[in-house]
Amino acid sequence: MQKQDVKPRSGGRPSRAEASQIAEHILGVATDLIFTNGYGNTSIEAIASACGISKRTFYHRFADKSELFASVVHRLIESLRPSDETRLFKGKTLEAILQQLATIILNAALSPQALALHRVMMAEATRFPELAIVMHKEGARSEAIHRISLLLDHEKKARHIALPDTRFAAEQFLHMVIDAPQQRALGLGTPMNKDELNRWINDTVTLFLHGCNIT
Repeated sequence: MQKQDVKPRSGGRPSRAEASQIAEHILGVATDLIFTNGYGNTSIEAIASACGISKRTFYHRFADKSELFASVVHRLIESLRPSDETRLFKGKTLEAILQQLATIILNAALSPQALALHRVMMAEATRFPELAIVMHKEGARSEAIHRISLLLDHEKKARHIALPDTRFAAEQFLHMVIDAPQQRALGLGTPMNKDELNRWINDTVTLFLHGCNIT
């Protein structure tokens, strides 16, 4: 039997608030299905059925599965984003700022949902190249590199550090912070415990700052 569109209690078209609730419900269900079954094995029909809505209701909010996935990624990134990002880059030494950033970035990268998203990307990006496009557009990596490079530019202009390419340095900083702990959390080794992660952050920041030739 075909699923019926979800109707607001008052009848007629859903209000903005009700429409937003429907979209949020779809995103929550889709996230669980995609992370559990994979992107390729999760059909729009399955999502609509699990939501208790019709495909028409789904397509009223998302043009296709790629657009849905973009919204899933955006929703996840926003849930992991600090409430006040500007304060992270102000009022402290470069070492303190980088340690704070490394802690926030690593905690986000090791969250269960971020790890689930990474598994989906690793398993299915070859079959579905649109996933890589979505991640490049919606993911926070490029933004993080840009913000860190601006921080390093400021320190460079103040002659506190000497770097030929601050964007390259910012990208390497992200790799140094995330890659090994994330790989171990994904099963390629023993996951790090809290004390090991704290030492990793401190040692990574120290090594990075030595590479910056601090004056």
